[in-house]
Amino acid sequence: QVQLVESGGGLVQAGGSLRLSCAASGRTFSTYAMGWFRQAPGKEREFVAAINWSGYNTYYLASVKGRFTISRDNTKNTVYLHMNSLKPEDTAVYYCAARSPGPGDITAEDTFGSWGQGTQVTVSS
Repeated sequence: QVQLVESGGGLVQAGGSLRLSCAASGRTFSTYAMGWFRQAPGKEREFVAAINWSGYNTYYLASVKGRFTISRDNTKNTVYLHMNSLKPEDTAVYYCAARSPGPGDITAEDTFGSWGQGTQVTVSS
């Protein structure tokens, strides 16, 4: 288990950018795959992006591909979500999650065992 703390959310106009950060505790951060999920009001939480332990492989929700970039710095125990060309439909609480090494779908919520508290992103039109 790792403890995760997100930051960087806020209010931004459509077309703007934000960078979310997720700081992790523990010495084994570099062994975890990391993901970002989001939950909009009245909707189920959904996968947004994921990155494997090395940062070599990344995965994205189709609607954010080309606009969002997930990255990680294992020396700082931090994963980032760079969000560009934001749209009102990106408004949600964004959650960072950690996934222990192992088989399974890296985009599946139930394969992630540790979660942050979430950070609100609001995109105005």
